[in-house]
Amino acid sequence: MYYFGVPGWILLLSLGVVSLGFFSYQVQKAIRLVLVGGSDPRTDAWLSRIIEVMTGWLGQKRVLEDKVAGGLHVLMFWGFLMLSSDMFDLATANWFSGVLLPDLVVGPWNGMVELGYTSALIGCVAALIRRVIFTPEKLKGKSQLEGNFILFLIFTITTTSFIIESSENPSRFWEPLGYAVSLMGLSELHVIISYWLHMVAICSFLILIPLSKHMHLVMALPNVLFFDRTPMAKMRPLSVNEMGLAVPLEDLDIDTFGVSSYDQYTWRQLIDGWACTSCARCQDVCPAYESGKPLNPMQIVHDVRSYANEHAPILLAGEAPDETMMQRLTADAVWACTTCHACVDACPLYIEHVPKLTDLRRNAMMETMDYPDQLNVAMSNLESGSNPYGFGAHERGNWAEGLDIKIGQPAEYIYFVGCAASFDERNQRVARATISLLKEAGLDVGILGMQEGCSGDPARRAGNEYLFQMLAESNVATFQELGVKRIVASCPHCFHTLGKEYPDYGADKLEVLHHSQILAKLQEEGRLPIIEEREDSVTFHDPCYLGRIGGEVDAPRSVIGGVDVEPERHGNDSFCCGAGGAQMWMEEDADKRVNVIRAKELSETGADTVAIGCPFCSVMVKDGLDAIGCEMDVKDLAEILWEKIIEGEVEKNPSGFEPRMVASYPHMPGNRRESLPRR
Repeated sequence: MYYFGVPGWILLLSLGVVSLGFFSYQVQKAIRLVLVGGSDPRTDAWLSRIIEVMTGWLGQKRVLEDKVAGGLHVLMFWGFLMLSSDMFDLATANWFSGVLLPDLVVGPWNGMVELGYTSALIGCVAALIRRVIFTPEKLKGKSQLEGNFILFLIFTITTTSFIIESSENPSRFWEPLGYAVSLMGLSELHVIISYWLHMVAICSFLILIPLSKHMHLVMALPNVLFFDRTPMAKMRPLSVNEMGLAVPLEDLDIDTFGVSSYDQYTWRQLIDGWACTSCARCQDVCPAYESGKPLNPMQIVHDVRSYANEHAPILLAGEAPDETMMQRLTADAVWACTTCHACVDACPLYIEHVPKLTDLRRNAMMETMDYPDQLNVAMSNLESGSNPYGFGAHERGNWAEGLDIKIGQPAEYIYFVGCAASFDERNQRVARATISLLKEAGLDVGILGMQEGCSGDPARRAGNEYLFQMLAESNVATFQELGVKRIVASCPHCFHTLGKEYPDYGADKLEVLHHSQILAKLQEEGRLPIIEEREDSVTFHDPCYLGRIGGEVDAPRSVIGGVDVEPERHGNDSFCCGAGGAQMWMEEDADKRVNVIRAKELSETGADTVAIGCPFCSVMVKDGLDAIGCEMDVKDLAEILWEKIIEGEVEKNPSGFEPRMVASYPHMPGNRRESLPRR
């Protein structure tokens, strides 16, 4: 057929060459910008990675966690997977279906294609209605032109497909919608117009993909395939040897620390920028963003991509732009992160937001020396006394006076007390309760006393990796000297750092348990009683580094005999207290406090007591409740269990458990605030 004297196939070929050429150019440009980044070995465990692709990319498991928006996206995603081959068939004048495919397969293939078009049509119409009529709060006030136009293109592609199909003797069985349209008696002109609208919409879509958030259609697959298989929130050493272990400080020989320029990010960190769908799930769960701070994890990812595109000629020439990554992402945003990893956990495409920020912190802390002044006190105290509070190491075991416990001696279990429980009077009661429970159960347990140093978590999350490694190497040497095999920690940050990060520094055979885990196990074995009745109602605040990051949500609830009422956000979806990421040692604006947001959620449960499993959460939640005038008690799970024992309020279990006092253990006072200043 001719159009104004030009054969139709020439017009179609020209349209295809232009759109495919533009698409290919933009995609290869993006790939080159990604490969500017440094190396990142992500080629291990191919079976695990393929399984994740099948469930995470093809199965859309994370996308479907949002039942509404996720469901609509999946309809369009699976629809396009099914209909994609039809686009090739149309562009080749039905050569694919008429020549290449065996006759036996044509019918089922047509059925799959029509199902794909139908699925995509339902998804895009529902998405348009949701955007235009039932606009989600996070989309209000923002431009929706791009998203709505893409949905309009999908609508055009899908609806015209049925008209085109109706002219090709559709099967009543395999192509019921095409067959139904064929009964409408549409003219050949309708079919021709629909064909060109169909092809123009497809070509327009190809042009828009690399220029919009829909570039995730290209980059999502490799992003999921090369996901981070290491434990969540596990940070990498400054340098590793051929065995994958951290290079000791005495052998360390590197010129730069952290990230300052674009090319210092790894290629896997950079690909995130093109994989983002702008779904805003990371934004929705970010405590810094919700509290009004200038950090939006979605914007961080967008900024990486926009930086690359704006400086593309310079970057591709192997040169460095004058603008640093800290300048683009902004220091206020970088230092607002609590490292709770809610953004990483929520992302359906496995984007890694937090490492982009902590790598910038490393550079600011160890190279440019441009970091918040408030951190100077904590870092100085860590260097001089191995704790951020500034107390002498000789005072580290004073809290255990009168408990008749091994100090600095080999034991089956070493209770790693942590800085808060060693020096904060409020949290010292948690340490005494924990030790008393472990001894009550008959365990051989001891503490390191003045030989214990800070795990290094505050230094590492703040970016002072050198100081962290110094503390880690010192602690590991102590563990090896005393033959420590099992550690119990009541601080989730110590639990994570010792258990997940210390193996890089030689402690690969160390078993680390959170105190909730071993207490729950002792209850199961009948060595500690199970709480069956309580006079007051209890809710539980899941610490980020225990629940979401540590993967433990059941043990703490088991220890306290279950929870009467859960806060709206709990378990793996719990909301941060605001202390992580070294925020405990930095100032917050009075009207932008994360802990106040969490305190309001906890107060809305109406419970009498908030159970806690983290010393920092204990301080932050109590401060938040005080700020809103709520008189809820805040108690660690170990305190709750030990109080029941010493008060004789726990019923005897079938084995005839009899509670007994540990020498010199004082009766638990009320929840009167007796802690050190937070900062």
